[in-house]
Amino acid sequence: MKWENQGSGGRSTGGGPFGNRLVDWLMQPAARSWRVVSLAVLLGIAVSTSLRANWGSDNAFVVKAAETLLAGGSPYEDKRFLYLPSAVIMAVPEAMLPHEVLRWLLPVVMSGLLGVGWLASLRLFSIPLRSRFAVGGFAVFALAYKPYVNLVLIGNWTAISAAALPVALLLAHRRSWGTAGLVVGLAIACKPMLVPIGLLFLIARRWRGLAAAVLVPLGFSLAGALMMPSPSLFFTKTLPFLLKGQDAYALPWDASPIAVLPRLGVPEPVAVAVAFAGAGAGLWGAWRRWRRPDERDGGQLRLVETACMVMLAAFLVSRPSFDHYLLVVLPLLLASGVRPGSMPRSPWFWLALAPQVALIPWPSELAHKRRAFKDCATLCGLAIVLGRRALRPGRVTLVPVTTTGSPLRTEPECAATPTESASRTAF
Repeated sequence: MKWENQGSGGRSTGGGPFGNRLVDWLMQPAARSWRVVSLAVLLGIAVSTSLRANWGSDNAFVVKAAETLLAGGSPYEDKRFLYLPSAVIMAVPEAMLPHEVLRWLLPVVMSGLLGVGWLASLRLFSIPLRSRFAVGGFAVFALAYKPYVNLVLIGNWTAISAAALPVALLLAHRRSWGTAGLVVGLAIACKPMLVPIGLLFLIARRWRGLAAAVLVPLGFSLAGALMMPSPSLFFTKTLPFLLKGQDAYALPWDASPIAVLPRLGVPEPVAVAVAFAGAGAGLWGAWRRWRRPDERDGGQLRLVETACMVMLAAFLVSRPSFDHYLLVVLPLLLASGVRPGSMPRSPWFWLALAPQVALIPWPSELAHKRRAFKDCATLCGLAIVLGRRALRPGRVTLVPVTTTGSPLRTEPECAATPTESASRTAF
């Protein structure tokens, strides 16, 4: 049985005959052995993480903040707690769990949140959940993409954003922009990573969704601030610490060009200018991509590429910007590969991901605590590839038309049908 691309109204076409055959094969139902092996891989990663001595390092700051609040102190006395006051409320249930329970529960929750993001990405592109792509793709991604294991290990709340963004885009595609804004708002209340997605609601002119994305974290933050002593420390201590890019503790892992380029000898003002120029070009590309609908697609590709371009532009200038941040956009981009002309059909997409793939060697002098170099290379590579696609002008096809009593002519430019130029395939 051939897979039907429901979003484009028929079987996938374009992208080369080999790419089409591979997509058709991936859309077939996965054997039971595939499902067993995939589940074993995901559980194996979670269990092995629980047994490691350094598990949950990032999550410890959030739990400590909630414990401080329950003890009557201010969470912002700890300069490592960098989230909004609303996050303290969200972290209280974790702080009430015993340490050993959290050790085994946290990796499973992290894996589950990443799985939710994957499933929502699949549904957005109408990919069967029992297909080889759905079942085997997530297991291969978990094994091959090193930041996946890193995120499960440290328990960072980036996993919440990685689940929330695909869910929000799925709701937006189904015309539930208000609910999508609510999902984004709840994710921001936990960690302000999805704040840039407000630009998507803005350019789409979805004011109800934008209001929900703003008011939900604002309301929770006000409630959290009223519950803690000295909430002003967030503005006098935490915010200045963030604006300075933290300190030497985070620098070895900070993949922002603003942090990486000076370590390569580039003057800091130049690095800042380069990063902001790249972010500006990315936002311009996001706006251009939104204004260029694709008639071969049901709107999913346009929605995903616009949102991912906004996030990548933000990652270029955020301080810090860690390797696991890309897990917010990668499941969406990978799922889009079933569509002709999508980003994963380009070999440059896979080249940008190469530094993060397990078992691919990296120069020893850039390994370990200097891994920010390859993280920055992947971030910039993906931003350039997607930005180039977003800024690419669509071609215009002039369709001959005739009218009674007039000679053959073509449609005026304003009525011409845009078609995107063909792209190379990596399949």
